[in-house]
Amino acid sequence: MAQERKFTFKLGEDIITLSTGKLAGQAGGAVVVSSGDTVMLVTATMAKKARAGIDFFPLTVDLEERLYAAGRIPGSFFRREGRPSEQAILLDRVIDRPLRPLFPKDMRNAVQIILLPLSLGKEQLLSALGLIGASAALTISDVPFDGPIAAVRIGSIDEELIINPTISQLKESTLDLLVAGSEEAIIMVEAGAQEIDEETMLDALELAHKSIQDAIRVQHEMREAVGKPKRLDYPSFALPAGLVERVRELTWDCLNEAVEKTTDRDERSEIFEAVEKELRERLAQEEQAVAWSDKQIDEAFHDVMKAVIRERILETGIRPDGRDPRTIRELTAEVDLVPRPHGSGLFSRGLTQVLSLTTLGMPSEEQRLDDLFPGETKRYIHHYNFPPYSTGETWFLRGPKRREIGHGALAARALEPLLPSTEEFPYTIRVVSESLSSNGSTSMASVCGSTLSLMDAGVPLKAPVGGIAMGLVSDGERYRVLTDIQGVEDHLGDMDFKVTGTREGITALQMDIKIKGVTRQILSEALEQARIARLQVLDVIKGAIAAPRPELPENAPKMVTLKIDPEKIGKLIGPGGKTIRAIQEKYEVNVDVEDDGTVFIAAESGRGAEEALVYVNFIMETPQEGKIYTGKVARIVDFGAFVEILPGTDGLVHISQLSDKHIPSVEAVVSVGDEILVMVTGIRRDGKIRLSRQAVLEGWTLEEARSHDRPKTSSRAPRRR
Repeated sequence: MAQERKFTFKLGEDIITLSTGKLAGQAGGAVVVSSGDTVMLVTATMAKKARAGIDFFPLTVDLEERLYAAGRIPGSFFRREGRPSEQAILLDRVIDRPLRPLFPKDMRNAVQIILLPLSLGKEQLLSALGLIGASAALTISDVPFDGPIAAVRIGSIDEELIINPTISQLKESTLDLLVAGSEEAIIMVEAGAQEIDEETMLDALELAHKSIQDAIRVQHEMREAVGKPKRLDYPSFALPAGLVERVRELTWDCLNEAVEKTTDRDERSEIFEAVEKELRERLAQEEQAVAWSDKQIDEAFHDVMKAVIRERILETGIRPDGRDPRTIRELTAEVDLVPRPHGSGLFSRGLTQVLSLTTLGMPSEEQRLDDLFPGETKRYIHHYNFPPYSTGETWFLRGPKRREIGHGALAARALEPLLPSTEEFPYTIRVVSESLSSNGSTSMASVCGSTLSLMDAGVPLKAPVGGIAMGLVSDGERYRVLTDIQGVEDHLGDMDFKVTGTREGITALQMDIKIKGVTRQILSEALEQARIARLQVLDVIKGAIAAPRPELPENAPKMVTLKIDPEKIGKLIGPGGKTIRAIQEKYEVNVDVEDDGTVFIAAESGRGAEEALVYVNFIMETPQEGKIYTGKVARIVDFGAFVEILPGTDGLVHISQLSDKHIPSVEAVVSVGDEILVMVTGIRRDGKIRLSRQAVLEGWTLEEARSHDRPKTSSRAPRRR
């Protein structure tokens, strides 16, 4: 067995250990990442053969959630983990995004990275550790990889930036920033914030990049000590020598003229198709072109097309649709488009159009989570859908892809800091963003459409949130930061930089960089352009709906809340749920009860909810001495009647207290089911209650009622005869 080797470094206040050589010896590279009680095995393996018939690099990243890591048994019927949770998919994406650009572009051998948490500490998050482990496994493996890289999380408490905060600290933090980077530069950013200003964000990014240098240094040491030789004999799918140059010679001028001639996307595409058709006809007559496949020619043509557009942007600042770098496409916003959802908002930016719809529900409709990540429930649920018709295409509908899950999570993160608390607004909130038409930046349109939809539903957002997607084109010397990138600019650009926020600051940020790195100057310029654009977007949102509606829609559930003694929850629920079911049926409401005694009552009509509230307060009431109740005779005995004064609470009216005159029997005055007024004249320690009807008839005070209560029976035993 190979000898285990351990390497350590410090990340913030934590000591991180990377060990290899003990587990998973047949994987291409295997590393165990440890921090506190968190232990995770990460493997990286490359297929021996290239995958035929594809034009992309087949990389997969999978977090295998095993609940034994947290000392839990799965809650499913099978008691076995099922498909990956949403949080696991988001972590997979966070690791995939910075790693993917670092593999050879001509390689088609599949690479699979698997993360297996073995133990999960209560204060460590998996994302940064997982990315460091994946990079380390690739670095020491035989997989060609232009690394290493590392990641760190940055928080902010009391305006002080914190490196590698714990889960507890993040609950108090106004910033949750995850940064991945190489030795030279930042590669990927994922952030949520509570209206952080741009300068603070830049400082946090710089601190993050400095903080990962030890992790990168240790990985270099690992490669020197235990690294395998890289497999550089993989089949190359690079374009044949001379192909791109020949395509450039034949098409550059025509493509450049087309880009200058038209700003219409469809018209430009038709011209490009005609140029490509002519290119194929000319190459068919050339002897050297015989060895070039149609697929290779197509790829070379698209490379030249991208180069033409990039050069024009760098040289003149004019973009494919005629805009300058700072101009936003035409914006429109509408609300209240459909009747049944509780809120709806339509946001359009050029050809990009997103419809967001809001539904309000009971607290019991929160999403319950059964995964390895913090939190047991999710109150705000945001889903994003990207149907094929939005780009004029067709494909099989097989449920949400990882990209759709990621875009929904980004929109949720952007809006969550502005949502009202449960105490202010006791509803579960679900927003679904439907991408109806896409030409880039549908995720940011989802944020804008969802702001409209939430305010249309009467959700009291603290402030509207807008989003904008930024881009970058650079050749190493020249660069242009682009505001509001469209599809083609996202495809050919060097950076995808999404920023959301209010007028006061940033609430979410996501960035992927395709080049070696960007300077603080470029990031600062991008953030400033994004801020200016965000204000324009917020003006358009304000024009459609200036503030959340003061009232909920008619068809939204009407919610009232109250607090009861937690020890009385059983009384409200009743035996086998009898009492709570009766309330729900009688008043046509839904009733939820929390463990702390908070009771939520919702109904389609406010009247039903209010009536149910009165009744719940009534049955939760504690009997008070001297208070008069309208009670129902529940049972009759020789010496009196038992009267129910509150649901589930009754007391005895002695026969001597049933009337203001002498009566021969109980039945002479009352029958079972009669309603009578009674006063509580005494409550014993064991909970038994004495009642008096005579006190009400005579108008006695509590003291008078007690003085007239039935005499005590003689303690002397009856005389024997």
